Amino acid sequence: MKRDPRTRRLRLSALPALLESAPAWLRIVAGLGLVLLGALMLTRPLSSVILLGVYVALSAIISGIAEVASRHSSATWVTRVFAAAWILLGIAVLAFLGRSLDILPAALAALLIVGGLASLGDALSGGTVTERILAAAWGGSQFVFGILALAWPDVTVLLVAIVFGVRTIAFGGSLLFRAIRERARPSPLEEHTREVGRRRSYITGAARIVLAVILVVVSVGAWAVNDWLDEGAPVVDAFYTPPRDVPTRHGMLIRSDDFAGRAPDGAEVRRILYTTRTALGEPAVASALVISPEDSLPGLRPVVAWNHGTTGVARGCAPSLREEAATGWMIPAVDDAIARGWVVVASDYSGQGAPGVFPYLIGVGEAQSTLDAVLAADQVEGIALSPEVAVWGHSQGGHAALWASQLADDYAAELDIVGTAVLAPVSDPHALAEAMVTGEPDALLSILTSWVLVPYADTYPDVNLTQYVLPGGRTIVREMTRRCPSEPGVIVSVAAALGLSEDQPLYTGDLTAGPLGRRLQENAAVGPWPSPLLVAWGDADEVVPPRLQEEFVASLCASGEQVRWVRYAGYNHLEPLQPPSRFLPVLLNWTQARFLDRDTPVDDCIR
Repeated sequence: MKRDPRTRRLRLSALPALLESAPAWLRIVAGLGLVLLGALMLTRPLSSVILLGVYVALSAIISGIAEVASRHSSATWVTRVFAAAWILLGIAVLAFLGRSLDILPAALAALLIVGGLASLGDALSGGTVTERILAAAWGGSQFVFGILALAWPDVTVLLVAIVFGVRTIAFGGSLLFRAIRERARPSPLEEHTREVGRRRSYITGAARIVLAVILVVVSVGAWAVNDWLDEGAPVVDAFYTPPRDVPTRHGMLIRSDDFAGRAPDGAEVRRILYTTRTALGEPAVASALVISPEDSLPGLRPVVAWNHGTTGVARGCAPSLREEAATGWMIPAVDDAIARGWVVVASDYSGQGAPGVFPYLIGVGEAQSTLDAVLAADQVEGIALSPEVAVWGHSQGGHAALWASQLADDYAAELDIVGTAVLAPVSDPHALAEAMVTGEPDALLSILTSWVLVPYADTYPDVNLTQYVLPGGRTIVREMTRRCPSEPGVIVSVAAALGLSEDQPLYTGDLTAGPLGRRLQENAAVGPWPSPLLVAWGDADEVVPPRLQEEFVASLCASGEQVRWVRYAGYNHLEPLQPPSRFLPVLLNWTQARFLDRDTPVDDCIR
């Protein structure tokens, strides 16, 4: 069945109909312009996001108006409803474009979904078999990619830019080719013989089928990838959701449960949920692992408070959600610590596992989570903890450990901090930020920057994303903080960062200046520390520049702190932490001496 030539179909763009009867020279100009616009969308998605929004919005509005104004009887009420939706969505894109570009990706995704439904309606309304097949495939692919764009907002700009960029280049190129051919051959009557027309009809039909198959394959593949990414994301189970009523005091145990992951030999591992405080002193909830010896020897157990390094900033990035969280690859020398009769308490910090804002490199928030974990662990049935606590930490956790030790006397006076050991610590977030932003921007730096910027903006009222993030990029930056480096979905963040890095940086201005810079400086660990310090790092550290560790140790010595420091040749950022690191025996023996208080700690400042 052939479509009535008077039938008007609702299309994504009104340009084909408007240019159908235009002079050849105008179609050449329009074709060139559309090819350039499509190329801009593909190569500069963030720069062209305003132009893309205006183009799509105006096309939707014009298409909707053309359909509503149609007097053809074949225009059904369904197509008129979609036409009205086109108009409203187009107006919404234009209206919100001036207020916040961050809503544009979602609006464009919605336009894809509506366009997909309209194309599916076209497939049911008539036409040749191949036309209907292609309309159904095109509609289904638009619908699928619209749903995926809503599910992955940070790549919506890229996704929509690809869809509309390719489509615009194809349309512009086709328009340009046909207009040039028409001007070069103004009398093509002989070309349109019945035989040639029949052959062209076959070729066109076959092309429609091939294109439909490609659209279906791509859509199914994209949906399968989406399922794979979702399945790889960590699941935060009900244990981490606090009850409606929780104790008002900090450091109170809410609940405990067995840990389903791997446990060190001779150890029992439990996870706990407890009360704590945010960096601004507001009530919060956090989770932790409590790793204790299985034997029931009498007496109080010394405690190692372990502070983990960077695992991301989302709830699902909590180490206690990972099967290997209690092993020696995540906690240094944990097997030896258990063999010595110590209890290891490893906080996730608030905002990981339990809901809340994660205090990434925010000293007070990290420290309070750590100290409250020890207080809550002492309330677990069957565990009796000594007030003596050695604080360990790596990288971000080194920052947390330093802050926990310097705040312990005021925040948790019942604890006796006997020593603090930090591995490759971030002692000064501002100095690290300055070192990082001086290099060439890349995808990893974009993601790491989001992990610092978003928690700081969510914690401190004077730090505003609009001051540091390019308009239209705030949704992308926030989405980067909702994935963990251990899950497959992080490749979406990497893809977004890579796709946009060739356009322009996501971040504007100086990230180390203004309110963010001042807050980073406030979170430097400056002491004083009431107990000895042990500092270790590798001279091949690719994350925290070794010179920052040397400057930190020099400042400690200048302020009169007792410091034992070790620098390992050839070690990168993780190697001091993991077996067979040469630092692990040093860490254990130094900690054992602190618990026994049997000798004066080595002070390397006299060297």
